[in-house]
Amino acid sequence: MAVTSKGNRRRAGTVPKTLDVARDETATGGPQALTEQDIYLLREGTHARLYDKMGCHLLGSGARFSVWAPDARAVSVIGDFNHWRADAHPAQPRSDGSGVWQVEIPAVTQGQRYKYAIQSRSGERLEKADPFARFAESAPATASIAWRADDHVWNDASWMKQRVARNALDAPMSIYELHLGSWRRHADGSMLNYREAATQLAAYVTGLGFTHVELMPITEHPFYGSWGYQTTGYFASTSRYGTPQDFKFLVDTLHQVGVAVILDWVPSHFPDDAHGLARFDGSHLYEHADPRQGFHPEWNSLIFNYGRNEVRAFLLSSGMFWLDEFHIDALRVDAVASMLYLDYSRQDGEWIPNRDGGRENLEAIEFLRLLNRSAYRDHPGVQIIAEESTAWPMVSRPTDMGGLGFGLKWNMGWMHDTLHYMQEDPVNRCWHHNELTFSLIYAFNENFLLPLSHDEVVYGKGSLLGKMPGDDWQKFANLRLLYGYMWAHPGKKLLFMGGEFGQGREWSHERALDWDALGHDKHRGLQRWVEDLNRLYRSRPALYELDFDAAGFEWIDGGDAELSVLAFLRKARDGSAVLVVANFTPVPRDNHLIGVPQAGRWRELLNSDAGLYGGSGIGNLSRVDTVPVAAHGRYQSLNLRLPPLAVLILEHDGQGS
Repeated sequence: MAVTSKGNRRRAGTVPKTLDVARDETATGGPQALTEQDIYLLREGTHARLYDKMGCHLLGSGARFSVWAPDARAVSVIGDFNHWRADAHPAQPRSDGSGVWQVEIPAVTQGQRYKYAIQSRSGERLEKADPFARFAESAPATASIAWRADDHVWNDASWMKQRVARNALDAPMSIYELHLGSWRRHADGSMLNYREAATQLAAYVTGLGFTHVELMPITEHPFYGSWGYQTTGYFASTSRYGTPQDFKFLVDTLHQVGVAVILDWVPSHFPDDAHGLARFDGSHLYEHADPRQGFHPEWNSLIFNYGRNEVRAFLLSSGMFWLDEFHIDALRVDAVASMLYLDYSRQDGEWIPNRDGGRENLEAIEFLRLLNRSAYRDHPGVQIIAEESTAWPMVSRPTDMGGLGFGLKWNMGWMHDTLHYMQEDPVNRCWHHNELTFSLIYAFNENFLLPLSHDEVVYGKGSLLGKMPGDDWQKFANLRLLYGYMWAHPGKKLLFMGGEFGQGREWSHERALDWDALGHDKHRGLQRWVEDLNRLYRSRPALYELDFDAAGFEWIDGGDAELSVLAFLRKARDGSAVLVVANFTPVPRDNHLIGVPQAGRWRELLNSDAGLYGGSGIGNLSRVDTVPVAAHGRYQSLNLRLPPLAVLILEHDGQGS
């Protein structure tokens, strides 16, 4: 049985008490200088709030700069305030051997650009953006910007009080994933800013009934085509859409309408841009020196050295920063599998075993556990979600049980199997029936989230609608069927933007979604189907309360491969249940007996073949009474009319509203 805990109060193991000390020192006022305790925690790798001390901090007059560059021969701050002269404001190394350089500059004001001029031990001159910058120039410019974003007045107190319950593992979670720059655009093709997107997005997702929004990375990134996954600014929201205050406004606006915000976060790799973290002080500071450990062959990027304590503290502080300062409700940690395995995407001889001779990245594992312990300890209402694509055990189990400590794990197996099945011509689906049912064998081994994400609609894969077989009518019917099966299957839900109305073209970050498709009935019908799925999902605890407990699921008929029909129950703690029956062929099936646990009238709550969704209108006139005929090991059964390529969701008339 899965380990769940109402309100997400998880047994996360012990976290060093010293993590709190550095934050307490800043709780009494403005920015304060690094203390001996800060340096101790930095060197230990447990400092979770380095952003309070490192980087550029504006004072009453001027600014204080702190940068970690232990292999540098000299460091200075260059910027608008000193005509970018390297000799104007040299920094001094701390005497404690920490490798931190510091300087206070009286002339710095908000909005001025700056970089660090670093002379390496070999005499090379580097110009680097601030790893702890809160704001940066928009690409292709690369300077950091002196900025403070503590003047936003939050209006989400009500949300923050209820977040523990709303974000819990036994709560409904229906996620709308989007790329902010290509969700909607102005008529001239220009991108919405954070504030423009905030009001439109809040209205749209609440109208469709989604509980969460997941933003593809908004951390600063030089290459727009990376969609944010090649991060250079681990503490800066991208300036493409506005200021940090503007981004806070977006989060705040969503919270005020009851929508949680998930942020994609990428601690697995970083690009080698000259102004970024790569060879930061002339040495391999953040990354491994050996390319067998430090170079990522799949993404042509660099891998963090998780065994270096200061790097671990940098990443830990980044993750906590978004939870602390921006009220983010969940972090979706990208590419966890690439962090766990030393041989990820490598051939024999291209990787270095760990100290025990194995392929597990022991340092990365310890970092992930530290991150999860820290996040759940300090923010009991958040979730940390792993995009992890292998069979690594206990990803979403507490660290004191030997797990990695995540709250949720993406179910990539369900996604691959289900999409492969749905792409088959219905006449062949009988030979692939196990692809539908296999996920229920392991469904409760982890706290799974079912993703139909951006990864499935790029790189020549086409749109979800385009993957579906058959003529135009069948494509839409198949897609409605897919969503109905997904919303009924155990696990939380994620749908990438455009999927909700049947975007026809493959997604491109260079243009907005094809919103004009909603001028056509079939697209509007699909969107209405998603809205009604979300409405029913949120109103029936049977569909979400026991997502991670085998007691919440019961097969009625999972073996009818010949007819390609599935039937099962989803159940809540109080015993209430919904019946799900899905017909994966375009053949209507009359007089189809389904055994049920209760005699009496059953109501048809949803039918994906209803006319308002674009279906043919075949169904059971909203209700059906049991007959005393044994079926599927039960004494009572329903004689159903199964519509083609459709899912029915029913409940006994003695429950619900």
